[in-house]
Amino acid sequence: MAQLSRPRELRFTVNGMNFAAQEWGDSTQLPVLALHGWLDNAASFFSLAPRLNNLHIVALDMAGHGQSQHRPGQMAYSPWDDINDILAVADHFGWDRFALLGHSRGAIIGTLAAGTFPDRFIALGLVEGLLPEPARAEDAPKQLASAIHGLRVQQQKTPSIYPDMSIAIKARERGMFPLGHLAAKALTERGVVPQEGGVSWSTDPRLLAPSMIKLSREHLHAFINQVSAPIKLLLADQGLPKLYANYLQEIKHFPQVDYELLSGGHHLHMEQEVDVVAEKLNSFFARFII
Repeated sequence: MAQLSRPRELRFTVNGMNFAAQEWGDSTQLPVLALHGWLDNAASFFSLAPRLNNLHIVALDMAGHGQSQHRPGQMAYSPWDDINDILAVADHFGWDRFALLGHSRGAIIGTLAAGTFPDRFIALGLVEGLLPEPARAEDAPKQLASAIHGLRVQQQKTPSIYPDMSIAIKARERGMFPLGHLAAKALTERGVVPQEGGVSWSTDPRLLAPSMIKLSREHLHAFINQVSAPIKLLLADQGLPKLYANYLQEIKHFPQVDYELLSGGHHLHMEQEVDVVAEKLNSFFARFII
């Protein structure tokens, strides 16, 4: 693996909340907002970002993740608030239009945002994420009840404390999607806070509660059909298409999505497949660099 350039650390306040981010490149290059996946953080792009050419990348710790502030009070985490945040972040940097690089949940939020504000987005480079699972309208009451119950349960839990960083890294390696040591180390070092007796995750536990509302298939199609920016989607053969049997069939409903199936797992942009991912994204983003 090539030696990686170190990002610059950023801190700023938008929408009344304090955010952290990592930055590569400069303001003369194509502006790209990078959004990580669920329970990850900006270090998700530690290996990929330095391999992308002529881009000004700001990788955000999204609300409740990494070193960014948790949402206040008993607020749930929803894509709608995240969409509001990312537009405010773009405004903070003076980006009238910008490209998006998203992984997993970050890719989903980016797609919904680009369908809501199509005039703001130049291009979407997505890894292992496009739209959330659809839900039936008649299940909405049960979903809301489950979410509110889940919030209450999470608020009563005592956080797990790991006696040292190496044990926390090992735990991250064995997550829902297994990670190699370097990828787990990058996410863990940015994603813990010191506690008496060791460290615990900085992630807001409310993120573990179910979503308040899930969109129907008709809702999801309406969002993606409003996206005017070109979309490049990279999927992993051991990632979402393996987890969800009909995933590729669902993607085929959207001919505007240029997708490729690559070898690797859900975090292929952080693992040994990163060079292939970078090659595909460099070719895609090069079309929009003046």
